[in-house]
Amino acid sequence: MRDRSTEPVDPNLPVGKRIQYYRTKRGMSCEVLGGLVGKTGRWVRAVESGRLQTPKLPVLLAIAEALKIRDLGQLLGGQPMPTSTFRGPGHPALPAVRDAINAIGVPDTAPPRLDHLAARVAAAWRARHAAPDHRTVLGGLLPELIRDARHAAYAYGGDDRRRALALLAEVYNLTQFFVAYQPDSGLLWRVAERALLTAQEAEEPRTIGGAVWLLAEAHRDAGDLDAAEQVIRDGMELLRPRLEQGGDDLRAMWGALHAAAAYTAARAGQKGTAWGWWDRAEEIARSLSADHYDPLTSFSRVVMGAHAVTLAVELRQSGESRRQAARHAAAAIPSQPRRGRHLVEVARAWQTAGDHAAAVDALADGYATAPETIRFNGYARQMITEYAGKPGPLRAPARDLAERVGLLV
Repeated sequence: MRDRSTEPVDPNLPVGKRIQYYRTKRGMSCEVLGGLVGKTGRWVRAVESGRLQTPKLPVLLAIAEALKIRDLGQLLGGQPMPTSTFRGPGHPALPAVRDAINAIGVPDTAPPRLDHLAARVAAAWRARHAAPDHRTVLGGLLPELIRDARHAAYAYGGDDRRRALALLAEVYNLTQFFVAYQPDSGLLWRVAERALLTAQEAEEPRTIGGAVWLLAEAHRDAGDLDAAEQVIRDGMELLRPRLEQGGDDLRAMWGALHAAAAYTAARAGQKGTAWGWWDRAEEIARSLSADHYDPLTSFSRVVMGAHAVTLAVELRQSGESRRQAARHAAAAIPSQPRRGRHLVEVARAWQTAGDHAAAVDALADGYATAPETIRFNGYARQMITEYAGKPGPLRAPARDLAERVGLLV
């Protein structure tokens, strides 16, 4: 029998048993670990016993964070893999944004004018899409914007308070694009939940839809696909009766939820369901004006090709991945970070199809487009590390890219 006080060294020991070892070592119940990573105790027990397959990378990183493990190799066995390789060390502005989110008090001064606050929020969205280093831009804007939006929601009454609450929810939605892929999953969940509660109190359908879309993303990235699907369906039911009066803005949010449903189904391996949702999202996109681009979800006609690439990758369809990557790699997405994210998916598609040179080229293009997207994206960091460690013609360009991203290889 294995000595439970000894670190597991057998490279063939299943991941579930490794999770069980470190959980027990920390004196943590299955329920507590599950709660920390957005799961149930029953799910943790199923993973530990091998009844469920090894969790995907985002969930493994959340488990490692909850168990205070800095080397993912301790959970997977084999060579050391520092968690910072996949998540990065965190943006320098993260502490300031975290402090603004965690602050309780509001200043004893006059609140900001709502028209000025709305203009600042709109400008922040524009800056986020226009900047290659969008996290640095947001990191400079968010602390004061969070404090002022919360001050307005506290100080105003009546219809002005509802408008202030809608703006605060927008700020929380914007904040999630900074907090995502940072080494603080608890902060992301806190912001996501605040965004939805604040939007519901404001009773503004489009803002509620945006908060629902982001919450579904958080559940999906945590590997809780059932929760993601349920959140999406609830959001659709909430928006459905308001569509006729909502115009293109609300219709775009409706379409974004359909695209989110497609992504969630693809992550679950449901091929027919995933492409069925994509077809409905594509139909909605074509009903919008040609230049319509939603600032929160990026939903538009042009982004549907990017979604098709992601679906093919998640469904592990190598031939379809190659076809979609070739067709949509140069999609003219008018957002720097969203195009950077798309190029990560294109790289994944080429990797799935076995064209590794094209994958490295896509990663390099992604870095040139939006450096911070590549720097903090777990999939991008994983691929760069893998290619930089293999002998052959791709090693030199991958190592050059790794150096620029800040990876040690």
